[in-house]
Order: sequence, then structure tokens, then C-alpha cells
Amino acid sequence: MKMHLHILLAVAAAWIFTGSALAADISTEFNAANEMYAKGKFAEAADAYGKILQSKMVSPALYFNYGNAEFKSGNFGRAIAAYRQAAQLTPRDAEVRANLDFARNQVQGPSLRESRWSRTVGWLGLLTLNEWTGLAAVTLWLMFALLAARQIRPSLKTALGGFTQCAVAVTVLACACLGVDAAIHFSKQTAVVVAQAAIARSGPFDEAQSAFTAHDGAELAVLDHRDNWLQVTDGSGRIGWLQRQQVEILPGS
Repeated sequence: MKMHLHILLAVAAAWIFTGSALAADISTEFNAANEMYAKGKFAEAADAYGKILQSKMVSPALYFNYGNAEFKSGNFGRAIAAYRQAAQLTPRDAEVRANLDFARNQVQGPSLRESRWSRTVGWLGLLTLNEWTGLAAVTLWLMFALLAARQIRPSLKTALGGFTQCAVAVTVLACACLGVDAAIHFSKQTAVVVAQAAIARSGPFDEAQSAFTAHDGAELAVLDHRDNWLQVTDGSGRIGWLQRQQVEILPGS
């Protein structure tokens, strides 16, 4: 038993050491990328930030700095995609939102506009999906606690009646908001064009007729997938197929 405990402790220590070493490496790489950016080496900084993101170590600051480096490099699409991902992690950050809006204003040609439904439920974006989940869980447990207290102590039914009704209403509202936000996030995809000029074609093959041209940074709604092609629309009724490597796909926000 003691031997097994020593083995478990050794394994745990190894994991902690590895995690600390990895965090230290990421911190060093992040600082190095920041130094490149400060020196005006924007393309090199963007590559360095991108490599960190490929390691699945993400944060609002990392996406934000990556977006800044790509924007300074003239890559509006990659900058917009990075800012949008930063905004999903920190939706109440005014600086992230300001940079996203500024980058969007540099995009030429058609781009997706928010629908009336998106504007109506846009306030859901004040919280992240994780925050809505946490809020729904807290209100749910509070409701159960009040209901349990009323069952255990019948004398408290009158005193807790108003609180219980309020808790039930808040729980239903929080769960409904969570459901809507999750549906938007997981069912809706946006393709951000990262090529200078992407030709959307009438079919999912190179020989198909041109439908329209989307410029770097254009945000398009994804309608369908077929092999390495995506069917997209710019929101004005025009529909076409783009090659997968011409865009970066993001979940709904």
C-alpha cells in the first residue's frame, strides 16, 4: 500500500513539474513574441503567437496580441478572427471590442451583418458560455436548497415562499439563456476570409462559375460543408463555395 502511495506521489510530482515547466516555456515564448512586436517585427511576432496557440494554450491576452500583430502585418482576416476569439473569452473587454470594430472597418466588399435576431439576443454575449453555465448551476442548486429546506422544516414554508418562487423564476431564466447561448454557439458557424481575394464559386469544385468575391476579413455565414469546400453567404442573398484554406472557421458568438 505504501509502495503504491509513493508511486502515485511520484507520478503526481512529475505531472506538476511538467505542467510548471510547460507554463514557464509558454511564458518565455509569449514574452519573446511581445518583444518582437515592440520592435516592430509584426510578422515574426504573429508567427510566434500563432505557434503558442497551436499548443492549445489560449488566453484573451494571447488572442488579443496575436490579433494586433496580424493587423499590423496587414492580415485583416486573421486579426478579426483573433479578436473575435478574444471577445468570446472576455466579452466585456472594451479594448478588444474596439480593436475588432476598427479592423472590421478596414474590410472591403460584402461582409455578414448582424440579423435582427442576433441584435435581440446580443445581450447574451455579456457573459461567456462558461459563465452562463455557472450562473445556471448556482441558481439551480439554490432553488433545490430552498425546496429542501421547506420539506425538512415545514414551518419555514411561509417565510421562504417568496424566496422560493423568485429562485424558481431566476433558475428558469438562467437555464433558458444558457440554452439559447449554447444553441447559437454550437449551431452557428462563421467563416472569416484570410485570403486577399477569395472567389466564391457556384459549386464545390475549381471549375465552377464565380459567384462573388470576398475580400480579406469578410465574415460569412457557413451553410454547408463538402470535402474541403464550404458553402457560405455574405448576408445579402449571395451564396457560393469557398475552399477551406481560404477561411478560418469560428463558432457563433
